[in-house]
Amino acid sequence: MAGSSIVVVFDFDKTIIDCDSDNWVVDELGATELFEQLLPTMPWNSLMDRMMKELHSQGTRIEDIVAVLKRTPIHPRIIEAIKSAHALGCDLKIVSDANTFFIQTVLKHCGLKECFSEIHTNPGFVDEEGRLRIFPHHDFPKSSHGCVHPSCPPNMCKGTVIEKIQASQSTEDQKKTIIYLGDGLGDFCPSLKLGDGDYVMPRKGFPVWDLICKNRSLIKAQIWEWSNGEDFERVLLNLITRNISIHNNNTTAQLQSVDCKLETMKLPATANAEALQHSLHVIH
Repeated sequence: MAGSSIVVVFDFDKTIIDCDSDNWVVDELGATELFEQLLPTMPWNSLMDRMMKELHSQGTRIEDIVAVLKRTPIHPRIIEAIKSAHALGCDLKIVSDANTFFIQTVLKHCGLKECFSEIHTNPGFVDEEGRLRIFPHHDFPKSSHGCVHPSCPPNMCKGTVIEKIQASQSTEDQKKTIIYLGDGLGDFCPSLKLGDGDYVMPRKGFPVWDLICKNRSLIKAQIWEWSNGEDFERVLLNLITRNISIHNNNTTAQLQSVDCKLETMKLPATANAEALQHSLHVIH
């Protein structure tokens, strides 16, 4: 398909959805006070597992958690952008510090679950007692994930996940372009792993944006900001269509005689070079 040369990797909290899913569930179920009391005493994943235990003991059912997750704020243009990227043939993945139960519930409710080939996140499942259990992506009490970057939490280095995604593609004949979208501190490390032909889309005004602005020279990928759902859709789909055009033109050029005079590559009508530059606000 047209976009088969493109891998789009999304963060989940405050990127696909417009809130932090852990805080959203805790707040909506009326457990904010207990959460804030326990927050200084244990790691985040352990705290979320404990909160699910407390809520279960108070009579909260899985159906109640699902109902809250179905109300999670998500911009309609983001839903459409993901569906469009999938329809174009892009390989879509999620790398998130949320958990599988929250993410899959929201994606299913929005009709997006089948759009994603992989979800890398903290395990979350319902046990035989009907209680939601949440565990860390990396079992950090036993060993470190190996990344010393201060922006990575001990339970998950997204940069390591990106490296594994890149390694899985290294055996393929065609090099794929990665587009990475995120907002938080944990999205800085994976941004450092991207190459010259890749793109990173930091959410403007959020922690990863600030880190990237302060460390611009460390980023090899092109940087395109976004602020809201409309930006998300416009920037992402323009980058996808632009790269499809580049790929198609390169393929055509390889088939042409070396004596042929190659014309300057033109972007699709919906994403000409000047319009793209002005509408997407690239960081120089």
